[in-house]
Amino acid sequence: MRDRLMAAEKVKAIDWRDGTLYLLDQRILPFEQTWRACDSADEVAEAIRTMVVRGAPAIGIAAAYGLVLAVFDRYAQGGDWQMALEEDFDQLVNARPTAVNLFWALNRMRERLYRLKNGEDPRAAMEAEAAAIHLSDREANLTMAQLGVDLIRKHQGNLQTVLTHCNAGALATGGFGTALGVIRAAYIEGMIERVYADETRPWLQGSRLTAWELASESIPVTVTADSAAAHLMKTKGITWVIVGADRITANGDVANKIGTYQLAVAAMHHGVRFMVVAPSSTIDLNLASGDDIPIEERDASELLEVCGRGLGNDIGAFNPVFDVTPADLIDVIVTEKGVVERPDTARLAQLMCRKRLH
Repeated sequence: MRDRLMAAEKVKAIDWRDGTLYLLDQRILPFEQTWRACDSADEVAEAIRTMVVRGAPAIGIAAAYGLVLAVFDRYAQGGDWQMALEEDFDQLVNARPTAVNLFWALNRMRERLYRLKNGEDPRAAMEAEAAAIHLSDREANLTMAQLGVDLIRKHQGNLQTVLTHCNAGALATGGFGTALGVIRAAYIEGMIERVYADETRPWLQGSRLTAWELASESIPVTVTADSAAAHLMKTKGITWVIVGADRITANGDVANKIGTYQLAVAAMHHGVRFMVVAPSSTIDLNLASGDDIPIEERDASELLEVCGRGLGNDIGAFNPVFDVTPADLIDVIVTEKGVVERPDTARLAQLMCRKRLH
């Protein structure tokens, strides 16, 4: 399975070369494939804020490389460069508030900084740590893909028809994807007949990104309006909803792209299984439940502009980027450490004590 997934890899969003971070600009896909070069932590933070790069794991990886660029700059300036680095750390950590992978990656980078030995070159050490975070995420994707396929096989009857929301593919991770990694692997194994991709308003990550990724690998994909999901479940034989996550709290509540919660409610009503696929770095045991997750809200213009024209000054907008799906609506959470069925506080704590599966 691993070799076949690697052979099928066609898309990547992050590339580190010769001391520069290159990010595939996801705002203009699929119409243009333009790489943005980032040479400073400022540029990386701006790329995260403006969604040049998006997806929880990808944001964390980009931030780690952003801190490497900050180390390059601060170390060259001399003086108390580690103290000066705190400004860059804060800038990166505040780029987007909901995805916990951002904080996890930056804290791991900071811990590596604290472990520097006398005479060790901090630039080389931090670059190696960021590369390790990047590679680790890619390997986690492969492990999760296999675990997800095993779950689908367990419930295998006829060919599966699955529904996914937003983009949790190679564009959102260090490679292969979380939810889309499972879907890719299941298709390779001959288990999936068709994938329905919610368009995912207002940024259209489903129609612009997910559909593009799947079509590039000749996986049958149909784009559908977000509001058609319940109708799809009723009429098209959907067997699984498979999504990623931006944060999972200690009790198993899941923050993901706005619209995920209503999918879970509809899935429960129609007897459709609901799978969340995310690396263990997305699990935040410091938050007891989804009520504690900060939910990012973006500018009203994302909802109130059509073809570049505003709908009117007297119209308000509520534009949360994420919602929280309660754990009791989730059938299974898949991580690289293993699978948690019917997630709750005890099961999530037990999972986080395990070593990674490889």
